[in-house]
Amino acid sequence: MCGRYASTRPKQELLEEFEVELDGAAEEDLGPDYNVAPTKPVYAILSRVPKEGPGDRAVRQLRIVKWGLVPAWAKDPSIGSKMINARVETIAEKPSFRRAFAQRRCLLPADGYYEWAVLEEGGTAKRPKKQPYFIHPADGEVMAMAGIYEFWRDKGRAEDDPLAWLTTCAVVTTTARDELGAIHERMPMLIERDRWAQWLDPGVPEAEEFLVPAASAGLTAYPVSSAVNSVRNNGPELVEPLPEDRGDGQALF
Repeated sequence: MCGRYASTRPKQELLEEFEVELDGAAEEDLGPDYNVAPTKPVYAILSRVPKEGPGDRAVRQLRIVKWGLVPAWAKDPSIGSKMINARVETIAEKPSFRRAFAQRRCLLPADGYYEWAVLEEGGTAKRPKKQPYFIHPADGEVMAMAGIYEFWRDKGRAEDDPLAWLTTCAVVTTTARDELGAIHERMPMLIERDRWAQWLDPGVPEAEEFLVPAASAGLTAYPVSSAVNSVRNNGPELVEPLPEDRGDGQALF
């Protein structure tokens, strides 16, 4: 499961990094977020035919979407808080995700993500003690998490009312292997740079070749402060290694 991540790069850097053709959030800037949590607005990279402009070519866009996917058929958008992840093993079959997977795939930029390992000592059987880890690319490059997105309309509003439409997303997760699996058995599915275009292309139905455990080479992890447990905390100190690990962390691969 992926329930928290960090995304702190300036929007202009993301526009350049992902070779975005259309800034769909031109008047908005989320700013750095070291504790991205479900229901928060996040940046997403997607490929769609613009509503305005000539031609029918899909172009790469940056949008701001809400984390927690709300299917188009949902009666209540609050369902999104329970649909933050989509398992890659069942994404092509589940009614909540299959249409988005076939037609609306996106990339969710991140510096890294947090995961909690269950400790052998401390806590109770019902409430074991957990240690948060920050997992990120060792080379400091941007992490492109696989995502899907969906549009939901509030039918109580006029169709041309901007507030009538809600755009939401979910992170696609896969099996965590090797040492990374010792922290948690699941991880976000990561899309390598040379496959970004293929993943985003709405003309590639379901992208079956992605339905395999993701490679996790090049990632590193180290324990961080439990301050990340609270969404009220949000600052660069959240991604700092604990004092005993400061300076090198724990390389996983």
